Amino acid sequence: MLDQSKAPILEALEEMKQNRLVPFDVPGHKHGKGNPDLTGFLGEKCLSVDVNSMKMLDNLCHPVSVIKEAEELAAEAFGAAHAFFMVGGTTSAVQSMVLSVCGRGDKLILPRNVHRSVINVMILCGAVPVYVNPDVEDRLGIALGMRISEVERAIRENPDAKAVFVNNPTYYGICSNIKGIAKLAHTHGMKLLVDEAHGTHFYFGGELPITAMAAGADMAAVSMHKSGGSLTQSSFLLTGSGVNQGYMRQIINLTQTTSGSYLLLSSLDISRRTLALKGQEIFAKVKDMVEYARGEINQIGDYYAYSKELVNGDSIYDFDITKLSVNTLSVGLAGIEVYDLLRDEYDIQAEFGDIGNILAYVSVGDRPRDIERLVSALAEIRRLYKKDRTGQLTVEYINPKVICSPQEAFYGEKQSLPLAACKNRVCAEFVMCYPPGIPILAPGELITQDILNYIVYAKEKGCSMTGPEDMEITHLNVMKVTS
Repeated sequence: MLDQSKAPILEALEEMKQNRLVPFDVPGHKHGKGNPDLTGFLGEKCLSVDVNSMKMLDNLCHPVSVIKEAEELAAEAFGAAHAFFMVGGTTSAVQSMVLSVCGRGDKLILPRNVHRSVINVMILCGAVPVYVNPDVEDRLGIALGMRISEVERAIRENPDAKAVFVNNPTYYGICSNIKGIAKLAHTHGMKLLVDEAHGTHFYFGGELPITAMAAGADMAAVSMHKSGGSLTQSSFLLTGSGVNQGYMRQIINLTQTTSGSYLLLSSLDISRRTLALKGQEIFAKVKDMVEYARGEINQIGDYYAYSKELVNGDSIYDFDITKLSVNTLSVGLAGIEVYDLLRDEYDIQAEFGDIGNILAYVSVGDRPRDIERLVSALAEIRRLYKKDRTGQLTVEYINPKVICSPQEAFYGEKQSLPLAACKNRVCAEFVMCYPPGIPILAPGELITQDILNYIVYAKEKGCSMTGPEDMEITHLNVMKVTS
């Protein structure tokens, strides 16, 4: 057992600050002295530890001392064989997982409702997606988890696939049977990769779904900055005992910066220590706040803050009760409309709003009075803005038809067409609402009328649309038709 009260990176930075160090290295602000405006805004304490790799601070690309020790502490805290510190967000962790198992032409079994980072990396490495299209919950319109039977069918039909990729939990809190999927994948010689961006707290809270590492996953990407309290863009990549640690480091170093931020690294170190020592207590309070909020919101009327009652043992194998996901359609408002009202009229910043839902992300920094303010605002929004729900779209997720690989479409010959002229053409770029960052269209997919209707509707409702070359999304890039 390691001493989880230690924070090696923090301790090394504190020791460095005691030295009378003369910095003839980068960054050029020289502990803040060269940029007084930045120092005035962020503070001297922050700028004094925004430093480059040096002997006493170790090196993220090849850690041998304090970063190595910090990674060992994190691995033990999360029940992993190894933990890599990631300063490029969970995007870089997800992409490193895929790059470690897939090359050009290799198949990856995955649900289509993945974060854009997964499809992006398939564009880069040339992997071919084998989609397991998730069920959709009719009332909520959201994509669910992966059915075991569907994963088994995909494996049977694609025995040469290299790995199975799972989101667990989804942004909405839906969990798949990852223990069963791990067993299936390993029986057929495949790796199991888990995007656990929204599941940091699973490792430290009781009555929560099983963690990827406990379920037998080979790798998991964990967003410490989401529910774990570290700085934005800081994450862990966890690996099991069957993963070659040295090779994984090589893969990470293909894309991760050689100038790892010690602000991010120390935030990971400090947050790991906090969760290892106090995580059970912290997330017990989070669960209590969310359960209280869920009950109060459901008493308002029309809103539906959903939870474990959705569990069916398959496509919804479990539910993350810390997720305050609220369906707004019966109020006659799209989720994005409620999201905008909360922000513009009540100074409440929700995590996201989409066609039918909002997500209020509750975690280590929230207080009971913040919950009361949210509940009161939702009640007032219903009273002031409720309307007939005629004409609403209800389905968040439309199963795509894949025509070719993302890489082939993205790098192939393309042309720009007005949105209305794109029906039955093959998309050559992304279209998505962000957050949550799940593509409505990805390169290589057929553009249908339903998808075009969804894009137009989402734009009208005010969703933040990203991805296409045309920022106004009046045109889309499609693959050129060759005669």
